[in-house]
Amino acid sequence: MREKLRIGLVGCGQFCRAFVPIFQCHPAVEFVGITDKFPERCREFDEKFHVDRIYDDFDHLVHSDELNSIAIFSQRDTHGWMAIEALKSGKHVYSAVPMALKVEEIQEIIRLAAETGLTYSMGETGIYRPASIFCRTRYAAGEMGDLVYAEAQYNHDMKGLYNVFKYTEGDKWKLMAGLPPMFYPTHSTSMVLSAARAHAVKTAAFGWTDNVDLDIFGEGMNYWDNPFSNTSMLLKLNNDATVRISENRRIAWGVPETYITSFNGTKASYECSLIQHSYISRPDREVFYEDVSDLLNPAELTAHRGEVDFMQSCVRGKWSGGYAPIQKTGRLPRELDHLATGHAGTHRFMVDDFCQAYMTGKQSPTNPWAAARYNLPGLIAHQSALNGGTLMDIPDPGDPPGEVLSEDREFNECDYH
Repeated sequence: MREKLRIGLVGCGQFCRAFVPIFQCHPAVEFVGITDKFPERCREFDEKFHVDRIYDDFDHLVHSDELNSIAIFSQRDTHGWMAIEALKSGKHVYSAVPMALKVEEIQEIIRLAAETGLTYSMGETGIYRPASIFCRTRYAAGEMGDLVYAEAQYNHDMKGLYNVFKYTEGDKWKLMAGLPPMFYPTHSTSMVLSAARAHAVKTAAFGWTDNVDLDIFGEGMNYWDNPFSNTSMLLKLNNDATVRISENRRIAWGVPETYITSFNGTKASYECSLIQHSYISRPDREVFYEDVSDLLNPAELTAHRGEVDFMQSCVRGKWSGGYAPIQKTGRLPRELDHLATGHAGTHRFMVDDFCQAYMTGKQSPTNPWAAARYNLPGLIAHQSALNGGTLMDIPDPGDPPGEVLSEDREFNECDYH
């Protein structure tokens, strides 16, 4: 059994705040340190969470001999090079999404992970969301037949992101806020591609040129000269299915932000409209309908059905952070039971898979090869959109070496001690 994780968290922002307690309470972790480019945020985190150590900066943290791993929660454009530096320094890596913003960085992370045998796990919520679990389970069982067409999207309006970028970037926040939507595709791609057990081989994409924030989107307005606040791509998968993925940052929408709209097979199909989840099967000539909403919606949400303004509360996100019955919380360590969760109950699953992958030497479900397959389509799609929808090939890294953690595994206390 390996030594326990001694992990340093990079970036004391609003998202990281939800993960410090999970790492601190996980039985596979014995030490949690932090660093941030704003020292006052480290002090605030220490006062709240009583971490084991504050490091002066990233360089100090990543080269520290008292750490064997890092968790990256910094800005999106830093994830790639930080993960590369950590792997080169002999550290295991947990990274928030996206994996990286450059194809070359993704390829280097894969090369280093293969060469060193170190654990890399991308913290992507999508594969742990109820709709993804449902489609993946039914499709793997063979009852949906062959996949024909699927679609997923991440609708997060810019009005809800201004303060996030201001918090992390200060006066230069608009330069980062203009991030191409397809540079952050994994909330959408991971759900469909993990369910389809397939990867994308070609894409063609179109972008919507933003006409609202002219000082955020457009040439010279952001680090990427990106004009698009919304982008949609069509993907051709290696199993011949077609998938539509949309990343929208200028759209009138509420919750769910990340969801599968449809997953259509030759024998059965899944569809979602807000909180209505439908499963239609047609094994022969007869058609059968199954309402699976109570299985896929958070249990707390279902308990409030029938209340006045119920739907109004749902689209505003009330009750959206808890667990749904389909999520197998029983496989998580009991030490995490008292902690808050978020993003449709996914936080603890992401941390536990990283810890399990490290402790067992198996691959995380979001290992570098899987993470690349979720990220690369978006990077290529942005180029396609800039070129007016040109059909482009998507490079594929191949399958991961070794065994991947089973989604159906049961809790085993011995795995952590």
